[in-house]
Amino acid sequence: MTRTVAGAVAAVAVVVLAACSAPEKAAEPVDLARDLAAKVTVDGMFGHLQRLSDIADEHGGSRADGTPGYDASVDYVAGVLRDNGFDVETADFDRVVLAAAGAPTLTVGGRSFPVDQASLLVPTPAGGLTAQTLRPEKSAGCTTADYGDVRVRGAIVVVDDADCSLVEKQNVATGEGAVGLLVVSDSGAPGLFTPGYYQQLKGPVAVIGSDADAALRRTSARVKLVLDAKSRTVTSRNVLAQTKTGDPHRVIVAGTNLDSAPRSPGLNADGSGVAAVLETAVRLGSSPDVTNAVRFAFWGAGEAGQEGSTKYLAGLGGDGEADLAMYLNADQIGSTNAGYFTYDGDQSGAPNPQVPAASVPAGSAGIERTLAGYLNLAGKRPADQPLGRSGDYAPFLAAGIPIGGITTGAAGRKTEVQARLWGGQAGQPFDPAYRTRRDTIANVDRDALGITGPAVAFVVGTYAASTDGPNGLPSRG
Repeated sequence: MTRTVAGAVAAVAVVVLAACSAPEKAAEPVDLARDLAAKVTVDGMFGHLQRLSDIADEHGGSRADGTPGYDASVDYVAGVLRDNGFDVETADFDRVVLAAAGAPTLTVGGRSFPVDQASLLVPTPAGGLTAQTLRPEKSAGCTTADYGDVRVRGAIVVVDDADCSLVEKQNVATGEGAVGLLVVSDSGAPGLFTPGYYQQLKGPVAVIGSDADAALRRTSARVKLVLDAKSRTVTSRNVLAQTKTGDPHRVIVAGTNLDSAPRSPGLNADGSGVAAVLETAVRLGSSPDVTNAVRFAFWGAGEAGQEGSTKYLAGLGGDGEADLAMYLNADQIGSTNAGYFTYDGDQSGAPNPQVPAASVPAGSAGIERTLAGYLNLAGKRPADQPLGRSGDYAPFLAAGIPIGGITTGAAGRKTEVQARLWGGQAGQPFDPAYRTRRDTIANVDRDALGITGPAVAFVVGTYAASTDGPNGLPSRG
């Protein structure tokens, strides 16, 4: 049975009646959520950030997955957790990286355009692929209906980057008989590259720019596509630790990606999330008085397609997934031009067509309300962060596990309305140093982290104590 605050109060009352002759006043039940939030301080989190900063400085200014800087980050986080009584797992997983760049190109009318090979696992045949290009009636090419009367068997299909993922576009094109796919995208629409997408592509797929697209529109002649980049497999690691107390079949998961972008120290993206989740673990302790177990996860390859979280969840199997009551993500939570965004679990914001409201797991709305309630009391009215098919929460979302999260924004620019709401500079990025060498410890805002870090702890404490109530979580089996 899940313990509730009311139950705890009743238990205290019984003890008082049984020992009414005792002069001492019975202790008040602890509000775990507020107690834990109060213990997660800016100084505590900045202590972790300073060590991550030192690691980046000691390893060429980077903590990217696959580098010595990442290995040192793993060792630091695992060491802190072990020092605080946790049993720590540094789980290995394999991922594919570039071994030889090759020269992926599209040749149109004798002119060659560089293209991006979508999957290193799927090259074109030796000598390239030569075929006519055709387009579906509806440019997104997300469904068979989009093709209308256009017959594309034996052709290379050209689509835009809207409305669905690369995998969905390829599956439909292949089903229509296409021998290859070109996706026009200069920036990469949200949700185009879903976690693990490259492993799901079965035929040649390339991403092309608007210049190549314009050349294709001027000809009906056959074109030549060469995808010759080669891959190799490397091993990376996640760091995981779980409380020794609480129901192991009702697990609250709090996670963040541990790696930085290539050639970046990654102190806001995502050292800030690491600092908040790690300090929450330290302050909660390995054997707290909780109803539900808490698992802390620090994902590898988060900046390389969220592979750490994707492969971890895939490896749990049905029973392992069923043990997870929820997933909370902390992603870039100390931006210098901060916004305050909660993942849109109740779907009250602008809808994302890639994430139908009916697909959002029940319980996600309650997690958002819990986060929003804390932020409002901290003086920051939150805004909705639309859900997508990328981010470390995406595989949990796809698996039907309630999700929630918080971020202070990345490369997007703050609007005038947001500047009036939160302060800061309108028209400027939330994080001007996002994924650059300038993402140092000086790029983490103490005031923002002082709000968002305790918010993470508050949610962890809330659901570790109880998953009942109006913001509770459904049973999973």
